Amino acid sequence: MKLPPLLVVDDEKNMRLSLRTVLEGESYEVRLADSAEAGLKMIQQEPFFMVITDARLGGMSGYEFLKEVAAKRPDLPVIMITAYATPKLAVEAIKSGATDYLAKPFEPDELLHAVGRCAERHRLLAENAALKARAGTGIRIENLVGESPKIRELRQLIQTVAPTDATVLILGESGTGKELIAGAIHFHSHRASAPYVRLNCAAIPETLLESELFGYERGAFTGAHRSKRGLVEEADGGTIFLDEIGDMSRPLQAKLLRFLEDGSFTRVGGTQELKVQVRLIAATNRNIVEAIKAGEFREDLFHRLNVMQFRPPPLRERAGDIPILARNFLRGFAAKLGRPVKDISALAMQALQAHTWPGNVRELRNVIERAVILEPSESVQPASLPDFEVESRLRDGPVARGGSHGGSLPEALIRFERQMILEALETSGGNLSKAAAALDLSRHSLRYRMGRLGLGEDGGVDEDTDPGTGSAVR
Repeated sequence: MKLPPLLVVDDEKNMRLSLRTVLEGESYEVRLADSAEAGLKMIQQEPFFMVITDARLGGMSGYEFLKEVAAKRPDLPVIMITAYATPKLAVEAIKSGATDYLAKPFEPDELLHAVGRCAERHRLLAENAALKARAGTGIRIENLVGESPKIRELRQLIQTVAPTDATVLILGESGTGKELIAGAIHFHSHRASAPYVRLNCAAIPETLLESELFGYERGAFTGAHRSKRGLVEEADGGTIFLDEIGDMSRPLQAKLLRFLEDGSFTRVGGTQELKVQVRLIAATNRNIVEAIKAGEFREDLFHRLNVMQFRPPPLRERAGDIPILARNFLRGFAAKLGRPVKDISALAMQALQAHTWPGNVRELRNVIERAVILEPSESVQPASLPDFEVESRLRDGPVARGGSHGGSLPEALIRFERQMILEALETSGGNLSKAAAALDLSRHSLRYRMGRLGLGEDGGVDEDTDPGTGSAVR
């Protein structure tokens, strides 16, 4: 893990240069300041892993400098050096916040040993933070539950792409698992022990998004009382996931495009060019082609992001995975909520398979959580499921955009569904398996829908059902 630079504060030029020579000889990156005031300013503008300061400085003394650093950056180790070493001064230095205390003259090895301890401390803290971030995601390929061909292909593609540093673009509807894919790519990459940083571009006001992503310098805008590192710096060496990138403004898209070229950027209000080594994964639920045509998304940025493209399928295109996903969610929520629910009844499963799931896997997860909370028995019954009336109306389609038969939207949807099933039965000669295949449904799902609509297996109307609404006649 690459260390940030260290800062040497000394008002004697020869001492500053001597220390730099010794430290750079051990591959440390060194910055120099000729006063405590200059050192404090540099600490606010740039990250350091430690500071070395002389006790006696022109202007603010080393001890006053120590107290200022301890107040502003209590996590920053400081080593104090002095030509006037006494036990009393050593105690004062430690009380003021010094990590170590060296008396002049000292051997280079003595200094390097003290610096090495600070470097090791920084590495351990950084690795611990990275492990916590990794534990927070912990997304393995196995978290992508399902056995449909498209999900199997998706898992295989993750295994192929993850070990590379290729930029990834994930396109898919809300709730299809785009964040799971991004997390799995990071977890199975060689960057897994490095930071994984996530940013939802739609959740942050446009005026703040650039400073959140690239950071800002002190005084860049009202309230910027100190410099702040952006998320790309926090993710240095690791992965940054930009969700809902389709909502990013075009000016910021241009800056992101430049960043993607070589990892260089400038903070808001800054002039110094900084550089990081980050893998970028982006995702959007927007129709990216339409956004480009409308001038809302840069085509050159799309091509730069689109090195590897993932397209998680909507749940309606992997209906065979619904029982697997539903039972997986059921086990998790039953354990988490301490509920006795162990399974899903056949009728409840038919209801789940008959729904079109406009909210995809996220919607299914919420439905199962609701069912686990409401179900009093050990097996989820249809009564513990929502009626899906509102949810079904979310899926856009020919009838949802208006029909020629009048009436309410639910009635129009029922008529449209009924007509499609009747046409499929007629085409298949009454063969339920063929009709179900033509409608991209399972045979059980088709039977459930026919029962709800009051259709017999020959396509006729059951005598105890209202043919206009599918409701039972009492």
